[in-house]
Amino acid sequence: MKRGRWLWAAALAVYAFLYVPLAVVVLFSFNDSALNAEWVGFTTRWYAKLFADDEMLRAAGNSLLIAVLSAAAATLLGTMAGIAMHRWPSGLTRLLPVLVLTPVAMPEILLGVSLLLFFRQVLDLTLGFFSILVAHITFSIGFVAIVVRARLAGMDESIFEAARDLGATPWQTFRRITLPLILPSVVAGYLMSFTLSIDDFVITFFVAGVGVTTLPLQIYSMIKVAVTPEVNAVSTLLMALTLTMIALASRLAPDLLKAKS
Repeated sequence: MKRGRWLWAAALAVYAFLYVPLAVVVLFSFNDSALNAEWVGFTTRWYAKLFADDEMLRAAGNSLLIAVLSAAAATLLGTMAGIAMHRWPSGLTRLLPVLVLTPVAMPEILLGVSLLLFFRQVLDLTLGFFSILVAHITFSIGFVAIVVRARLAGMDESIFEAARDLGATPWQTFRRITLPLILPSVVAGYLMSFTLSIDDFVITFFVAGVGVTTLPLQIYSMIKVAVTPEVNAVSTLLMALTLTMIALASRLAPDLLKAKS
């Protein structure tokens, strides 16, 4: 009995260590003080000030557009990769998981530097919106492929064999059997890619160039001076969006977090 209480206490301490700092950020986003030193009263004026800030709105718009486009492209390519890894696990295609999943395991700073050198030294590309978009597609593909392959691995192959025995072409089998069955994991992969893109700072920092900024970069430029109430407010909104996306993704594909780990 005592052992059970100690385990509960340890679990509560770990969760407190993880979530109390986030709760403090949310609480002080409603603090009626320009300083984050003490609580003086409730207000929503920092949110109103945030939505009147043109630079912040422009950065948020860039982040949302890049997240929507990169998630769509990564979902298409990641779904194709996931199906290929499941259907052809031998021969030369056995290298495909390594090629697709390497960006997932690679340190972000290394991926950011390599993409910067590739864009500038090899392609002579001007850094900006397009380079950020390509970079986000690159590191998101592997996550979608993992989710789709995990979904396919849990299916009964006799379903697809029965469709082929009944005369269905490969395209008809994919459109009428495979795609509907893997659709929850495809949508979950899109939501995960969207979350990864809109939260990313390290890789975006290297490939953004001059003149284009995203929400994480804008927050970073703000906290160089101080952690103001506006930073708390935008962090709270970003946190809410991220948690919503993760909740939707985990509901659509319950094994998503297991697959990622």
